[in-house]
Amino acid sequence: MKEAVQKAVDIYEAYRDFNEKTYTAALILAAGSSSRMGGKTSKQFLPVGGIPVLARSLLAYQKCPLIREIVVAARPEDADEVKKLVKKYEISKFTKLVSGGATRAESAKNALNAVSADVQYVAVADGARCLTTPLEIARVCACAYRNKAASAGCRVVDTVKRTGALGNVKETVDRENLWTVQTPQVFHLALYAAATARAEADGLKPTDDNAMIEHLGYGVRLVECSRENMKITTPADIRLAEAILAARGKEPSDD
Repeated sequence: MKEAVQKAVDIYEAYRDFNEKTYTAALILAAGSSSRMGGKTSKQFLPVGGIPVLARSLLAYQKCPLIREIVVAARPEDADEVKKLVKKYEISKFTKLVSGGATRAESAKNALNAVSADVQYVAVADGARCLTTPLEIARVCACAYRNKAASAGCRVVDTVKRTGALGNVKETVDRENLWTVQTPQVFHLALYAAATARAEADGLKPTDDNAMIEHLGYGVRLVECSRENMKITTPADIRLAEAILAARGKEPSDD
């Protein structure tokens, strides 16, 4: 009962402030090298439950009403394949395909420069995080509309150890306030543009976009999402994702 009430609250908050001041573009980053996946096919195009990884990610953002346009950053050699997916899966919110950079930050910057003049918020997302749901996207967007910066995340449940150079345990880290971070990561456009410029000027090499906002001195609010919101990186992740999809097929949809 409590879970049903919370979902109703989340949906209400997500759509309460839906207007032109919250016009949001999704920046889907799909330019990774897929080196840990092995094989010749980019992980973005590997099937998960019969649908390519990137297509599943695009469909989630397509189905979220708070997302008004979608920009994809991909490797130039993958451009034709991306366009085929957009057409096949009818991603009507797709507006632009840009070349990915040598780093995640460069890819995000290229995508940022391609959004329309209407955009007020950007939702930066991993193209390989294909189990994200439209409701999770909406919840993070709603939080960002109130706080200017929000990110999907998940509380750490495992015991965490800090080691020395040789792998010997030095200490056990208190996990109470520790999170693993997911996407989407949603920011007000002006804040994100300022953070991008500062990070570039200072030579910061962030592993996620939250780090750039943090570097600017602004707090990012974390929104707890499902552990199923995983990133496809290795062959084992494909098998796990398919198992999750099979389990979801037996439950009522949150889409």
